[in-house]
Amino acid sequence: MLFNSLHFLVFFPLVIGLYYALPARWRAPLVLLASYYFYFSWRPEYTLLLAATTLLDYYSGVRMSRLRTPAQRRPWLYLSLASNLGTLFLFKYFNFFRDTANGLAEALHLPFAAPALTLVLPVGVSFYTFQSVAYIVDVYQGKLEAERNLGRFALFVAFFPQLVAGPIERGGQMLPQLRQTHEFDYSGVASGLRLMAWGMFKKVVIADRLALLANPVFDHPRRFDSLALLLAVAAFTGQIYADFSGYTDLARGAARVLGYQLVLNFRQPYLATSVGDFWRRWHMSLSNWFRDYVYIPLGGSRRSPARNYGNLLIVFLLSGLWHGASWTFVAWGALHGIYLVAENWTAPGRTVLAQQLGLSARPQLHRALGTAATLALVAYAWIFFRANSLPDAFYIGTHLFRGWGGLHPAQLQALLGGLGRHFVAELLVAAGAVALLAAADYQAERGSVGAWLARWPAPVRWAGYLGLLLATLYCGVFGSNQFIYFQF
Repeated sequence: MLFNSLHFLVFFPLVIGLYYALPARWRAPLVLLASYYFYFSWRPEYTLLLAATTLLDYYSGVRMSRLRTPAQRRPWLYLSLASNLGTLFLFKYFNFFRDTANGLAEALHLPFAAPALTLVLPVGVSFYTFQSVAYIVDVYQGKLEAERNLGRFALFVAFFPQLVAGPIERGGQMLPQLRQTHEFDYSGVASGLRLMAWGMFKKVVIADRLALLANPVFDHPRRFDSLALLLAVAAFTGQIYADFSGYTDLARGAARVLGYQLVLNFRQPYLATSVGDFWRRWHMSLSNWFRDYVYIPLGGSRRSPARNYGNLLIVFLLSGLWHGASWTFVAWGALHGIYLVAENWTAPGRTVLAQQLGLSARPQLHRALGTAATLALVAYAWIFFRANSLPDAFYIGTHLFRGWGGLHPAQLQALLGGLGRHFVAELLVAAGAVALLAAADYQAERGSVGAWLARWPAPVRWAGYLGLLLATLYCGVFGSNQFIYFQF
């Protein structure tokens, strides 16, 4: 069930109506039932997988809470980790490593050929397994009391707004909310619906329209030269941000309507002034997960500079692999790791250079240059994230500035074919929508968007909400296009 589908348009109001009509004690069971139905609608048999891993994690957590020493708790930790990470490996990574091993054996002329598994990747498996791993590690370390109510723990794992693409919630943040009674609150419901409307606008008006520009080039990159390639990279840079942050807005908005607060997952990432700053703003729940459960246990920044750089590279290689079982994602993660190592290594020299050039005395210009450089680096890395293969990625990356001379008629037709006959109007809509998103992010960077909206008279605000709704209805690209991060 997609948020941008007719199915969800019927499902969500029905759930909300029943939720606030039922007595308080029946609301959590209703949301749990709705969450399992939400997941059941994707692929029914994988609902059993979700239930089985939930039961094992619940039992492991309860057993650990009854044991005093880490040595006593450790077998249950290992059992839960083996279940979660084993499930993730089997469904997501087995064929990737199998293909890699077979290719290596063939290159070395070794008689080895592992069989492939014909398994469909369960939607959201990367998200709910990481959420469960965080919970079980926190219980093991004594940072979190194990949840003894099975229904409540099952809802923590399967909460439908964030089940399939995050944010990745922590038990300490979410479980206390699940123990509370949430009564109808007009301001919270209205705020949640506005956030959902904004998320839907990002998805169907911005992301899905930019996809019409990006997809033809990334699917057949050798048909194009530099100008088309640059346009496609720029389009995908906007698409993935609007798509994923749009999903997060929908998830956070839907949860807010029910009375729950999900963690912030994006904070104007394309206004970052460095790659490190970008990762403090982009997919924040995943970045924090890798920081707390991989980077810090490896030693973090407490080790020597060389060890710290190695830790950064390990984290980003794993982050790339988390996003997809493909060498393109590994290359994307490695590239960001290299960016951060180079950024940290050159920090003293760049500080001296900024002083010599007078940029330290002009902070706004300094910040603008940092933002432009960061966005260029991030956009270049997105090539590997989106490309269908490493050869395609290398072709695009090495031909961005070759063959200038405009778009040939065949290239123009291929590039704009997805936009239909009214491609000029479509491009203007896309440009206007992206400008609106950029203005909203700029305002959010300066302060609260809510406070800024509150300064406007109520009729003006409601006219803006109506305009956003009409723009979504009349300018949206509808067709139940899947969110990009659903594949992870």
